[in-house]
Amino acid sequence: MTTALGVLESAGPLLVWAIVLGFVFAECAFIVGLFLPGDSLLFAAGVVLAQQNHEHQAWWLSLAATLTAVAGNQLGYYIGSKTGHAIITRRGGKVLNEHNLTRAREFLDRRGFWAIVLARWIPWIRTLAPLVAGAAKMDPRRFALATTIGGLAWVPTLVLIGYYAAGLLDDFPWLKTAALVGSVAFFVFGTVWGIWRYRQEIHRPVDKILITE
Repeated sequence: MTTALGVLESAGPLLVWAIVLGFVFAECAFIVGLFLPGDSLLFAAGVVLAQQNHEHQAWWLSLAATLTAVAGNQLGYYIGSKTGHAIITRRGGKVLNEHNLTRAREFLDRRGFWAIVLARWIPWIRTLAPLVAGAAKMDPRRFALATTIGGLAWVPTLVLIGYYAAGLLDDFPWLKTAALVGSVAFFVFGTVWGIWRYRQEIHRPVDKILITE
């Protein structure tokens, strides 16, 4: 973990940007996003940038990651719209299963526009909602507006909370370092755990669930 922190500090904001934008896009666009720790990543990014006193970078990263999240959801919507109302799940899957897909569909049916906005704060629905919305032929302009509002509420909030919360610890250097180590450790182990779970899930037998309008 010390080595990882050293790499982050020596590489500067560029590495933080590459990791954040790559993970945010994957989480918002593809099924693998169900298993990635997006919330903790955004928070950790703010903490890392605070360690290096890059306030302007935290704000610009918030904007870029918001645009990336919106673009990722738009791709997820497109993929859902082209699946012919069939979304692949896994028989006996712990996350990618019929039950969770049904819950995501019901959440969208109940709340419509606001489901897409609120989905940003619910990790597994965050990934499934665009696919379900696309498969159910939700109005693309309403979807684009909803996912943009959701992205604006989600990304900057977590990045900037991480940045300014870490900044409050300037008078306690050891505590600030502990926050950095904890944030990076949670993200690293969360990612490894998520990829392992994804690999386990993807090897299960395939089901195809139909999403009706």
